[in-house]
Amino acid sequence: MSEPSLVAQGLELMVFGMGVVFVFLTMLVFVTGFMSKLVNKIAPVQEAAPVPVRAAAPQGADPQLLKVLSAAVKEHRARQK
Repeated sequence: MSEPSLVAQGLELMVFGMGVVFVFLTMLVFVTGFMSKLVNKIAPVQEAAPVPVRAAAPQGADPQLLKVLSAAVKEHRARQK
């Protein structure tokens, strides 16, 4: 009676573990699909009300805003030196 080698035992354990993981993941896919169909049957998705379209902002930049931004950039650069 020869005992199986350590490599054979390792391969057997690996195949068993991979089989368990494969079966679990396969069951997970089917159960998730079943739950999705069940939820859609119980509470179907309702279409959202259309969102009103807002008017677009003016394309030109505000001169006051540009002055404030340029002053802030100058102040930041002066502090970095």
